[in-house]
Amino acid sequence: MIKAILFDHDGTIVDSEQAHYEMWRDVLRSYNIDLSHEEYKSQYAGIPSTANAITIVQNHSMEVEPSELEMAKAKITSEYLAKQAFPLMEGALESMRYFCAQGLKVGIVTGAGREGVNTTLRNHKLEKYVSVVVSGDDVENSKPSPDCYLLAADKLDLEPSECLAIEDTYNGSLSAIRANIKCIGVSSSNSVRELFSGTQFECSNLNLATQWISKKFQFEVSN
Repeated sequence: MIKAILFDHDGTIVDSEQAHYEMWRDVLRSYNIDLSHEEYKSQYAGIPSTANAITIVQNHSMEVEPSELEMAKAKITSEYLAKQAFPLMEGALESMRYFCAQGLKVGIVTGAGREGVNTTLRNHKLEKYVSVVVSGDDVENSKPSPDCYLLAADKLDLEPSECLAIEDTYNGSLSAIRANIKCIGVSSSNSVRELFSGTQFECSNLNLATQWISKKFQFEVSN
C-alpha cells in the first residue's frame, strides 16, 4: 500500500533547468568557456553541482579545482534565490494538494542543496503540504545512490515499498529504484538520458502522473 509520494525538486516540481544552465554559463564565461545549451542538456542537466563541477573541469581540461567552480555556482544560485523562487511546473501544486487530500504523506527528495527547496516551499506556500525534505546536504552520497530516498522513508517512519517517487532524470529514477521505491518518470525538456528504465509509468507532466497514480491505487481525481 502506498502511503507517501516523494517528489524530486528541480525539473519535477520546479522549472529550474534553464536558470541553472544560465548560471553555469555565466560562471564559465569568467574562464573564457562558452557553455552551449546542447552540452548542458546532454551532460549536466539534473545533476548536482558537485558532480557537474568535476565533469566540467575534466571535459574542458581546466586548471582549476572543481570546488572553485562549485563555490562560484553556489554563490550565483544564492543570489538568484534571494530575489525569486524557481517557477512551479504545471500541476505541481495540484498534485501535492490532491495527494494530501487522499491522506498520503508528501515529501521532496533532491540531490541539490536545501536552499532551493526552502525557497520553493516559502515563496509558493507549499509548506503545509510537505511532511519531509531530504536534500543533498543531508546525505554523503547523492543520486543515483539510494541514500536520499532511504532517509526520506526513514524520516516518514515508512518502508521504502510504501513510498512512490516522481522523477525526471535517469539518476533520480535509479536512486529511487535502488532504494526499492517504485518510480514514475515525468519527462521534461531536459530529460535526455535513457531516463526511465525500470519505472512503473512514464508521462509528460505531473497532471498525467497524478491521474495514473489515482487510477492505479483507485483514487478519484476531482476536477
